[in-house]
Amino acid sequence: MKYIKLFEDFLNEGIYDKNILKAFFMAGGPGSGKSRAAEELFGVPSNGIQSISYANGLKIINSDQGFELQLKKMGVNPKDLATMDPKQFAELTSGEYSPREKSKRVTALKQKLYIEGRLGMIIDGTGDDYKKIEAKKNAIEAYGYDCYMIFINTSLEVALRRNAARARSLPEEMVKEIWQNVQNNIGHFQTIFGGDNLIIVDNSITGTEHFDKMAGAINKLLKKPLQNRVGKEWIKANS
Repeated sequence: MKYIKLFEDFLNEGIYDKNILKAFFMAGGPGSGKSRAAEELFGVPSNGIQSISYANGLKIINSDQGFELQLKKMGVNPKDLATMDPKQFAELTSGEYSPREKSKRVTALKQKLYIEGRLGMIIDGTGDDYKKIEAKKNAIEAYGYDCYMIFINTSLEVALRRNAARARSLPEEMVKEIWQNVQNNIGHFQTIFGGDNLIIVDNSITGTEHFDKMAGAINKLLKKPLQNRVGKEWIKANS
Protein backbone atom coordinates (compact mmCIF):
# COMPACT_ATOMS: atom_id res chain seq x y z
CA MET A 1 0.00 0.00 0.00
CA LYS A 2 2.79 2.45 0.80
CA TYR A 3 4.16 2.10 -2.76
CA ILE A 4 0.71 2.81 -4.23
CA LYS A 5 0.47 5.99 -2.12
CA LEU A 6 4.00 6.96 -3.16
CA PHE A 7 3.09 6.42 -6.81
CA GLU A 8 -0.01 8.59 -6.51
CA ASP A 9 1.96 11.39 -4.86
CA PHE A 10 4.49 11.40 -7.71
CA LEU A 11 1.79 11.48 -10.37
CA ASN A 12 0.11 14.37 -8.59
CA GLU A 13 3.36 16.31 -8.71
CA GLY A 14 4.00 15.47 -12.36
CA ILE A 15 3.77 18.43 -14.67
CA TYR A 16 3.89 20.96 -11.81
CA ASP A 17 7.21 19.70 -10.44
CA LYS A 18 10.37 21.72 -11.03
CA ASN A 19 12.67 20.59 -13.86
CA ILE A 20 10.48 17.77 -15.13
CA LEU A 21 11.82 15.57 -17.93
CA LYS A 22 15.47 16.39 -17.16
CA ALA A 23 17.90 13.62 -16.21
CA PHE A 24 21.47 14.34 -15.10
CA PHE A 25 23.81 11.34 -15.10
CA MET A 26 26.76 11.69 -12.73
CA ALA A 27 29.87 9.66 -13.47
CA GLY A 28 33.07 9.27 -11.50
CA GLY A 29 34.99 6.47 -9.82
CA PRO A 30 35.27 5.72 -6.09
CA GLY A 31 36.87 8.68 -4.32
CA SER A 32 36.05 11.12 -7.11
CA GLY A 33 33.88 13.15 -4.76
CA LYS A 34 30.52 12.75 -6.52
CA SER A 35 28.56 13.25 -3.29
CA ARG A 36 30.34 16.53 -2.59
CA ALA A 37 29.87 17.58 -6.20
CA ALA A 38 26.14 16.79 -6.03
CA GLU A 39 25.90 18.88 -2.87
CA GLU A 40 27.72 21.85 -4.38
CA LEU A 41 26.31 21.71 -7.92
CA PHE A 42 22.72 20.65 -7.26
CA GLY A 43 22.07 21.41 -3.59
CA VAL A 44 21.75 17.74 -2.62
CA PRO A 45 21.61 17.40 1.21
CA SER A 46 24.99 16.35 2.59
CA ASN A 47 23.54 13.96 5.19
CA GLY A 48 22.85 11.36 2.48
CA ILE A 49 19.35 10.69 3.81
CA GLN A 50 17.08 12.86 1.69
CA SER A 51 16.41 11.78 -1.89
CA ILE A 52 15.63 15.20 -3.33
CA SER A 53 17.48 18.41 -4.07
CA TYR A 54 15.50 21.18 -2.44
CA ALA A 55 17.28 23.72 -4.64
CA ASN A 56 15.82 22.46 -7.92
CA GLY A 57 13.47 19.56 -7.18
CA LEU A 58 15.62 16.87 -8.81
CA LYS A 59 15.20 13.39 -7.32
CA ILE A 60 18.33 11.42 -6.41
CA ILE A 61 18.91 7.92 -7.81
CA ASN A 62 21.72 6.35 -5.79
CA SER A 63 21.76 2.75 -4.53
CA ASP A 64 24.84 3.37 -2.35
CA GLN A 65 22.76 4.94 0.40
CA GLY A 66 20.56 1.85 0.67
CA PHE A 67 23.58 -0.43 0.44
CA GLU A 68 25.25 1.22 3.41
CA LEU A 69 22.00 1.03 5.38
CA GLN A 70 21.69 -2.70 4.60
CA LEU A 71 25.27 -3.30 5.74
CA LYS A 72 24.72 -1.48 9.02
CA LYS A 73 21.56 -3.50 9.68
CA MET A 74 23.70 -6.62 9.33
CA GLY A 75 26.29 -5.23 11.73
CA VAL A 76 28.87 -4.69 8.98
CA ASN A 77 30.92 -1.51 9.00
CA PRO A 78 31.00 -0.20 5.38
CA LYS A 79 34.61 0.85 6.03
CA ASP A 80 35.58 -2.82 6.34
CA LEU A 81 34.79 -3.54 2.68
CA ALA A 82 38.30 -2.41 1.78
CA THR A 83 40.03 -5.08 3.86
CA MET A 84 37.68 -8.07 4.03
CA ASP A 85 38.48 -11.29 2.21
CA PRO A 86 37.23 -11.68 -1.39
CA LYS A 87 34.63 -14.33 -0.50
CA GLN A 88 32.94 -12.18 2.13
CA PHE A 89 33.12 -9.14 -0.14
CA ALA A 90 31.41 -11.09 -2.93
CA GLU A 91 28.67 -12.29 -0.57
CA LEU A 92 27.84 -8.69 0.32
CA THR A 93 28.07 -7.19 -3.15
CA SER A 94 26.80 -9.83 -5.60
CA GLY A 95 24.02 -12.38 -5.79
CA GLU A 96 20.25 -11.92 -5.72
CA TYR A 97 19.96 -11.72 -1.94
CA SER A 98 23.08 -9.66 -1.23
CA PRO A 99 22.73 -6.22 0.42
CA ARG A 100 24.01 -4.59 -2.78
CA GLU A 101 21.37 -6.25 -4.99
CA LYS A 102 18.58 -5.53 -2.51
CA SER A 103 19.47 -1.84 -2.51
CA LYS A 104 19.59 -1.84 -6.33
CA ARG A 105 16.06 -3.26 -6.52
CA VAL A 106 14.68 -0.63 -4.16
CA THR A 107 16.47 2.13 -6.09
CA ALA A 108 15.14 0.76 -9.41
CA LEU A 109 11.59 0.93 -8.02
CA LYS A 110 12.08 4.55 -6.99
CA GLN A 111 13.41 5.42 -10.43
CA LYS A 112 10.43 3.70 -12.07
CA LEU A 113 8.05 5.82 -10.00
CA TYR A 114 9.94 9.01 -10.80
CA ILE A 115 9.88 8.24 -14.51
CA GLU A 116 6.13 7.55 -14.43
CA GLY A 117 5.69 11.11 -13.14
CA ARG A 118 8.36 12.44 -15.53
CA LEU A 119 10.14 13.97 -12.54
CA GLY A 120 13.65 15.42 -12.89
CA MET A 121 16.43 13.10 -11.72
CA ILE A 122 20.09 12.97 -10.77
CA ILE A 123 21.32 9.45 -11.58
CA ASP A 124 24.48 8.73 -9.62
CA GLY A 125 26.85 6.08 -10.96
CA THR A 126 30.50 5.23 -11.53
CA GLY A 127 30.53 5.29 -15.32
CA ASP A 128 32.94 2.38 -15.68
CA ASP A 129 30.63 0.70 -18.22
CA TYR A 130 29.61 3.19 -20.89
CA LYS A 131 27.30 0.70 -22.63
CA LYS A 132 25.12 0.48 -19.51
CA ILE A 133 24.98 4.27 -19.31
CA GLU A 134 24.03 4.47 -22.96
CA ALA A 135 21.26 1.88 -22.52
CA LYS A 136 19.84 3.74 -19.50
CA LYS A 137 19.97 7.04 -21.37
CA ASN A 138 18.14 5.58 -24.37
CA ALA A 139 15.46 4.06 -22.14
CA ILE A 140 14.87 7.32 -20.29
CA GLU A 141 14.81 9.36 -23.50
CA ALA A 142 12.02 7.10 -24.76
CA TYR A 143 9.87 8.57 -21.97
CA GLY A 144 10.57 12.09 -23.19
CA TYR A 145 13.58 13.12 -21.09
CA ASP A 146 16.47 15.34 -22.11
CA CYS A 147 19.64 13.73 -20.72
CA TYR A 148 22.91 15.29 -19.59
CA MET A 149 26.11 14.09 -17.95
CA ILE A 150 28.24 15.61 -15.20
CA PHE A 151 31.62 13.85 -15.24
CA ILE A 152 33.51 14.21 -11.95
CA ASN A 153 37.20 13.72 -12.71
CA THR A 154 40.16 13.26 -10.37
CA SER A 155 43.71 12.01 -10.50
CA LEU A 156 44.27 8.41 -9.39
CA GLU A 157 46.31 9.62 -6.41
CA VAL A 158 43.43 11.77 -5.15
CA ALA A 159 40.88 9.00 -5.76
CA LEU A 160 42.91 6.53 -3.69
CA ARG A 161 43.39 8.99 -0.86
CA ARG A 162 39.70 9.90 -0.70
CA ASN A 163 38.63 6.27 -0.95
CA ALA A 164 40.77 5.40 2.06
CA ALA A 165 39.24 8.25 4.05
CA ARG A 166 35.56 7.78 3.25
CA ALA A 167 33.02 5.82 5.28
CA ARG A 168 32.59 3.08 2.65
CA SER A 169 36.01 2.18 1.29
CA LEU A 170 36.74 -0.27 -1.52
CA PRO A 171 39.86 -2.41 -2.04
CA GLU A 172 42.66 -0.33 -3.53
CA GLU A 173 43.09 -2.55 -6.60
CA MET A 174 39.39 -2.26 -7.35
CA VAL A 175 39.58 1.53 -7.13
CA LYS A 176 42.50 1.55 -9.58
CA GLU A 177 40.66 -0.69 -12.05
CA ILE A 178 37.42 1.33 -11.92
CA TRP A 179 39.30 4.63 -12.16
CA GLN A 180 41.06 3.47 -15.34
CA ASN A 181 37.82 2.20 -16.88
CA VAL A 182 36.10 5.51 -16.15
CA GLN A 183 38.97 7.44 -17.71
CA ASN A 184 38.76 5.27 -20.82
CA ASN A 185 35.08 6.14 -21.19
CA ILE A 186 35.32 9.95 -21.37
CA GLY A 187 35.41 9.88 -25.17
CA HIS A 188 32.44 7.52 -25.30
CA PHE A 189 30.41 9.83 -23.06
CA GLN A 190 31.19 12.79 -25.31
CA THR A 191 29.78 10.81 -28.23
CA ILE A 192 26.73 9.54 -26.32
CA PHE A 193 25.67 12.84 -24.74
CA GLY A 194 27.20 15.37 -27.13
CA GLY A 195 29.62 18.11 -26.17
CA ASP A 196 26.91 20.61 -25.24
CA ASN A 197 25.28 18.21 -22.76
CA LEU A 198 28.45 16.98 -21.04
CA ILE A 199 30.19 18.91 -18.27
CA ILE A 200 33.58 17.70 -16.98
CA VAL A 201 34.46 18.86 -13.47
CA ASP A 202 38.09 18.61 -12.31
CA ASN A 203 37.60 17.66 -8.67
CA SER A 204 41.21 16.86 -7.81
CA ILE A 205 41.61 20.18 -6.03
CA THR A 206 40.18 21.23 -2.67
CA GLY A 207 37.83 24.11 -2.03
CA THR A 208 34.68 25.07 -3.90
CA GLU A 209 35.92 27.56 -6.51
CA HIS A 210 35.82 24.96 -9.30
CA PHE A 211 32.21 24.15 -8.41
CA ASP A 212 31.32 27.84 -8.43
CA LYS A 213 32.69 28.13 -11.97
CA MET A 214 30.43 25.27 -13.09
CA ALA A 215 27.27 26.65 -11.47
CA GLY A 216 26.44 28.77 -14.50
CA ALA A 217 26.77 25.82 -16.87
CA ILE A 218 24.51 23.69 -14.68
CA ASN A 219 21.89 26.42 -14.44
CA LYS A 220 22.01 26.84 -18.21
CA LEU A 221 21.12 23.18 -18.66
CA LEU A 222 18.38 23.39 -16.05
CA LYS A 223 16.82 26.36 -17.85
CA LYS A 224 17.32 24.95 -21.33
CA PRO A 225 13.95 24.39 -23.06
CA LEU A 226 12.97 20.75 -23.47
CA GLN A 227 14.21 19.30 -26.76
CA ASN A 228 12.71 15.81 -26.65
CA ARG A 229 9.64 15.56 -28.92
CA VAL A 230 8.07 12.77 -26.83
CA GLY A 231 8.42 14.91 -23.72
CA LYS A 232 6.82 17.91 -25.42
CA GLU A 233 3.85 15.77 -26.40
CA TRP A 234 3.52 14.45 -22.85
CA ILE A 235 3.45 17.98 -21.44
CA LYS A 236 0.84 19.02 -24.00
CA ALA A 237 -1.35 16.00 -23.20
CA ASN A 238 -1.15 16.63 -19.43
CA SER A 239 -1.54 20.40 -19.42
